[in-house]
Amino acid sequence: MSSTVSPSVPTRRPRSTAQTATSLARVLALVLVIAGFLLPLLWMVLASLKTNLDITDPSKTLVFGPTLDNYRTVFGQENFLPFIWNSFVIGFASTGLSLILGVPAAYAMSRFDMRRSSALVLMARIIPGVSLLVPWYYVFSNLRLVGNYSALILSHMFVALPLIVWIMMSYFDQMPTELEESAQVDGLTPIGAFLRISLPLSMPGIATASILAFIFSWNNFMFALVLSGENTRTLPVAIFNFIAYANIDWGGLMAAATVITVPIMVLALFMQRYIVAGMTAGATKG
Repeated sequence: MSSTVSPSVPTRRPRSTAQTATSLARVLALVLVIAGFLLPLLWMVLASLKTNLDITDPSKTLVFGPTLDNYRTVFGQENFLPFIWNSFVIGFASTGLSLILGVPAAYAMSRFDMRRSSALVLMARIIPGVSLLVPWYYVFSNLRLVGNYSALILSHMFVALPLIVWIMMSYFDQMPTELEESAQVDGLTPIGAFLRISLPLSMPGIATASILAFIFSWNNFMFALVLSGENTRTLPVAIFNFIAYANIDWGGLMAAATVITVPIMVLALFMQRYIVAGMTAGATKG
C-alpha cells in the first residue's frame, strides 16, 4: 500500500519590526517629498482664484468664494497672449535649431570617439549662463539685435545645444554599430545609414532632448530680462507687470504663474517616460 505525501505549503515568514519600520519610513519620506512639491503648486492655483484680501486671510485658505477676475486681468488688462506667443516662438525656434545642429554633432562625437569635444560640451553645460550676459549684451547691442527674437533664440541655444548633444551622445553610444555597417554593406553611404537607420532609432532620445530644451526656454527669465524688448518679452518677464513699487497684485501674480506653469506640467506629465529614459540613457553601458 503506497502512501501519498502531500506537498508542503511554504509558510510566509512574518515581517520583522525593523522591516515594517523601514517601509513606513520610506512611505513617510515619499509623502513628505510629494507634499513639498505639490503643496506650493496647490496654494498657487487656489490663490489665483481668490481676491487679494482672501489670499492674506488665513481663515480662507481652503474655504472661499472663487473668482476668475485674476484671469480676466491676465488675458484682458495685461494681454498675456502676445507673451505666450513669444515664449512659444523662442522655445520652438531655439529647440529646433539646436536639434538640427546637435543631433549630427552628437552622432559624430559618438561614432568617431571625439572625447575631447564631448568634454568641451560638458564644460559648456557647467558654465553658468548668467556669466555670459554682459558679453552677449555687448555683442548683440553692437549688432543691433537686442530686443529681437534672434538674440533670445541664440542665447537659449547656448544651454539647449549642449544639453541635446550630451543626451544624444548617450543614445548613440548604446546603439549597436552593426546596424549601420549592415546598411552600408547593402549600399547606403555613411550619411544615408545615419538618416535611414540611426536617426529613426534615436527618436525617443530626440523627444527627450526636445522636451528638456523647450522646458528650459519656456522657464528662462534672466536671458529674456536682459535681451528682450517691448515686443519680444516672454512670460517669465511679463509676470513682473504685477509687481509695483508700493504693492503687489498677488491674485494676478498667481494667475500669471499658473498660466506659465500648467502647460509645462501637462507636457512633462505626458512625456515623463521619455524624460526619465533620456536622463538615464547610457547609464548601463559597459
